[in-house]
Amino acid sequence: MSPASALADRFGAFESANIANREAAAWALTVVRDGVITGEGPTTRGRIHFSRSLDADDVSWCTRILTTAALADQPVSRAEAEALFEINDAGAERNDDGLFDDLLAKAVVHHAASASGLPVPPRAIALSPDTAIESWAPTQAVGVNIEVLEWISSQMRGKRRYSRALMTLAAMLVGAATLPMVSLPNVFDLGM
Repeated sequence: MSPASALADRFGAFESANIANREAAAWALTVVRDGVITGEGPTTRGRIHFSRSLDADDVSWCTRILTTAALADQPVSRAEAEALFEINDAGAERNDDGLFDDLLAKAVVHHAASASGLPVPPRAIALSPDTAIESWAPTQAVGVNIEVLEWISSQMRGKRRYSRALMTLAAMLVGAATLPMVSLPNVFDLGM
């Protein structure tokens, strides 16, 4: 069996058996990322997919991976959020009507809030395109872990593409966490 078909079989097994833990979900998201980069692989099978292109089917894969039943009550992990940042960086062309930007913003805030000990709704609710992020995201970052905010800013620093929703929420969290205004330019040096 070729390495590519072994990978496809393994990925298909994840899909049919549901992903059992957040580590497996993070790994599955890297398979989606690889498909976005190359335009080939198990997540692009049966359709035309150009390299460095991110489409609605890729977002559907990400959503299915992140909202499997086994993960329903677990917060989004840092590894999962990092994999989403990598997918965001890989997708130079977008044909998803903003669905990925919405998913990325919600997943990152879900991770940031939960890693800071704040309550978050189940993934299926929080990550749904039908749920407004403002309905559950922290409006005040009292208790938001500064290390988590630094991690978000390090992921975003110098990157070319981030959604307005993620930028607004990240700025809100940083501002609400009462970082001195002097440090904001250093936190979000986005190279714009």
